[in-house]
Order: sequence, then C-alpha cells, then structure tokens
Amino acid sequence: MLTLFVNGGPVLWLIIAISLAGIAIVVERVLFFRKVKSDEGKLFERIRASLEKEHFDEALSICDNNLSPLGAILRAGIEHRGEGPDVLREIMKDAMNQEIPRLEKNISALDTISHISPLLGLLGTVTGTMKAFGVLGTFGAVTDPTFLAKGISEALITTVAGIVVAVPAVVFHNWFVGKVDRILISLEYQVSELVLLIRPKVGAGS
Repeated sequence: MLTLFVNGGPVLWLIIAISLAGIAIVVERVLFFRKVKSDEGKLFERIRASLEKEHFDEALSICDNNLSPLGAILRAGIEHRGEGPDVLREIMKDAMNQEIPRLEKNISALDTISHISPLLGLLGTVTGTMKAFGVLGTFGAVTDPTFLAKGISEALITTVAGIVVAVPAVVFHNWFVGKVDRILISLEYQVSELVLLIRPKVGAGS
C-alpha cells in the first residue's frame, strides 16, 4: 500500500488531500440532515401544541432552542402572527429562503471535488507518461524496466485514484441536492399549515 502512495507521485497526494476534504463534507452533511430530520417532527408538534393554547412566548422559546431550519421559519411566522395570511406566508417563505444556504452548505464544494479529482487523475497520467518517455529519451533502450515502470505506475495510479474519488463524490452530491429539495418541499407544506394554525387564533383575539 505504501508503495502505491510513493509511486503515485505528488499528484496522488493532492488527490488524497481533496478526498479527505470530501469525506469531511459528507460526514458533516449526513450528521446535519439526520439531526434536522430528528428535530423537525418533534419541533412542529411542540409548536402546534403551544399555538393551540395561544402560548406564543413558549412557542418562540422552543424555536430559539432548536437548530433546525424549521425553527427559524416558525419563529418568523409567530413573530408576525398579526399579519394577514398572504403577508404571513410571504414572510415565512422569505425566512425559508434565508435557510437555504445553511441547507446547501459545502454541497457545491463536493461538486467541485467530483469534477476536479478526475482532472487531477488525468494530470497524473500525463506527468507519469512524460516521466516514462523521459526515461526512454535519456537512456534509449532501457535494460532495467523499473525505471520505466515508475512513470507508468504514476500514470495508472493517479488515473484510478481520481475516478475512485470522483464517483462517490458525485453520488453524495446528488443525494444531498435531492435531500435539500425534499426538505424545502416539506417546509413549504408546513408553512401553509402554520398559517392556517395561527390565523384562527388571531381572529379570535381581535
């Protein structure tokens, strides 16, 4: 295994570095989305119970103690509960749009990794081939094949490494994009439901 790293040359180490960055992004996003999924169901039910009792301060406190994007959206709706339903819906949608960057955090970086890793593999292929041809140009007929094998090894190893990094990066990037889309659709539905939940209470107290 160590021989592969040595024969891969400096380009391989660069591919390894961006692969580690990609792994860090994947782990962070997986944990984030798992936390969001766990929090959202509990949060919405707790907020619903508070709003049905008209305990608005309690509902705001619940939102403040929750890191889910839904918490910020619910807070915006509760704070502007005196507005008309159309205005309230727009306010909450604006709050939802402000949460999109947090949902999409580092996903574009993962997309970049999926694109540049095979290019780096190609770069390693070129540099390895150049080394192999350099040996032939210098020595002509090569009696010791190990000199030639080093360049060929670098070319093949970096090519494989670039593809190995790119494939899972593409898979996870597409999965995260789909996850964000599903969360946004769910949030839109919950926005409409919250508007319907708040308005009767406002009407009763006015």
